[in-house]
Amino acid sequence: MPGIESLIRSEADGTISFGDYSLNTKSKLQDFEHAGDLYKIKTFYEITKLERNGSFVYESVPGTAVQHFAEGSDEVTFTVGGYRDSQITVQMEADTEYEVFVEGTSIGHIKTNMSGKLAFSVSLNDGAVSQVKIVRQ
Repeated sequence: MPGIESLIRSEADGTISFGDYSLNTKSKLQDFEHAGDLYKIKTFYEITKLERNGSFVYESVPGTAVQHFAEGSDEVTFTVGGYRDSQITVQMEADTEYEVFVEGTSIGHIKTNMSGKLAFSVSLNDGAVSQVKIVRQ
């Protein structure tokens, strides 16, 4: 799972996939339209960052590839791959508690800060992927 062709794409199930951690130089694509929103992706081996309509959505350090990213009113789900352990930050509702699951196992309850950012780590190895689910409590 080195990366998403064209850096970002719409999936048949209504989700999006984005990022390419195998790139040696920063690549970006902006004004990608999906479900009436405009997305901007910046990605390479050091970082992957996604914005929607000019607002932060997702960031990982180092870079990752994300498949089937879906946001609902009470949860966010996606599959993530990378070449090593990654710190992931996702925009959620401010000052709210969420439970984070990686591969079906809870890694704990995390409360977002005043700006709504939720940060957690995922253990990754090159070629492997992990399923992530974030659920409002």
